[in-house]
Amino acid sequence: MQNLSKPTIKTRGIYLLPNLMTTAGLFSGFYAVIASMNGHFEASAIAVFVAMLFDGLDGRLARLTNTQSAFGAEYDSMADMVSFGMAPALIAYNWGLSELGKIGWLAAFIYCAGAALRLARFNTQVGVADKRFFQGLASPAAAALIAGSVWLGQGYGVSGHDIGILVALVTAVAGLLMVSNFRYHSFKEVDWRGKVNFLVILLVVAVFVVISVEPALILCLLFYLYALSGPVVTIRSVRKLKVSHVLGDDDETDDSDGKASSAEGSPTSHARDNRDSDNKESAEEKEDTGDKASLDKLKS
Repeated sequence: MQNLSKPTIKTRGIYLLPNLMTTAGLFSGFYAVIASMNGHFEASAIAVFVAMLFDGLDGRLARLTNTQSAFGAEYDSMADMVSFGMAPALIAYNWGLSELGKIGWLAAFIYCAGAALRLARFNTQVGVADKRFFQGLASPAAAALIAGSVWLGQGYGVSGHDIGILVALVTAVAGLLMVSNFRYHSFKEVDWRGKVNFLVILLVVAVFVVISVEPALILCLLFYLYALSGPVVTIRSVRKLKVSHVLGDDDETDDSDGKASSAEGSPTSHARDNRDSDNKESAEEKEDTGDKASLDKLKS
């Protein structure tokens, strides 16, 4: 009898909802570049914050709806490079760096290169690094430093070219913070699907009200404080600050509280802890065996 059943073909496709959010974030970043080229700096700064909103939604929606994919992860990384790498660098250059000559475009390049390196390092550490902390300033937060400064300056009628040196300093430092080893809280341990007290909802409403009073000033201050929190957290967590705590590869030893660990929750520290526990168990087993042998000898 002829088998009429046809082999099942696995259809390939792209999940719509999370990638729709990623596309919206990419569009916002591209619009920010165009707006800055046309001299609409306030609109370009706001577009970067809108891109941050969509960037925060796409990953969480993918996890909530179980629609994660390798394509979505790569697409999100490319969109982040446009929205939080190229866009802030060009906004800063068009607003306050173009009249500085080489210093201006080099500061913008430092930021752009820092964003690219930060995203590449993040992609290679997925599933390995401690999820509670970012290694280096996240690219959306660095973009918020640039966009918030431009938005605040435009709101108070400050021309970026009048403070070009300061703009170059902020842009370059933001780029360097992205490739640093400073530890920043990621807030990923927050359970967004869990239940909270009613007071928490009231606090959220209060936060929105405070931000809406002076959004440029409040958001700019918040992200500047967050950028400063990384060095403060890192310096307070180590006994002696080393170069490896700031830049370069992490050492396997850390002076924090006299304990050996390169980064809290890192695979190296877990492996070392497992080896120590195994050695301790073997030593205890040998001791028990020796005690039993001594007792048997005494009995005989």
